[in-house]
Amino acid sequence: MNIWVILTIITLSVIFMEFVAWWSHKYIMHGWGWGWHRDHHEPHDNLLEKNDLFAVVGSVTAMSLFAMGVFVHEVFWWIAVGVTIYGGIYTLIHDGLVHQRYFRWVPKRGYAKRLVQAHKLHHATIGKEGGVSFGFVFAEDPAKLKKELKRQRQEGLAQVRPSAQLEPEVAAD
Repeated sequence: MNIWVILTIITLSVIFMEFVAWWSHKYIMHGWGWGWHRDHHEPHDNLLEKNDLFAVVGSVTAMSLFAMGVFVHEVFWWIAVGVTIYGGIYTLIHDGLVHQRYFRWVPKRGYAKRLVQAHKLHHATIGKEGGVSFGFVFAEDPAKLKKELKRQRQEGLAQVRPSAQLEPEVAAD
């Protein structure tokens, strides 16, 4: 297989995984998979969460794709590489940067700050209903997310934590 085809397959697989992650987070983790995901939204001192079982599912998926790449067609191998790269990105950004499970760094500006803010707004709701920012790598503008959370709270679609700061940040002069 041509190197450019391989790189395209890997790149598209990584990008596609963000859509898979968004969909599975919104409709599985906040749906019928809430039993595994709930502890991720609740305070605890445990090293591991039931939510980490989703990483096991992702790993089994990647391993299955690698096996298909060996026994069915090599394209599956390169898709598995993309899925694995996305898993690494997810682990570093979501578990590492946002939830600080592996290292401590609070970004003060730029896209990293936006990712952290967007995910904190995702955790502003109580329970599985409503919510914003279900993706992990692409984060919407926090001001837009705050507006959506306020709307959901006002319409009774989501219960928002009292500690959630939904007012837009005021820029310092």
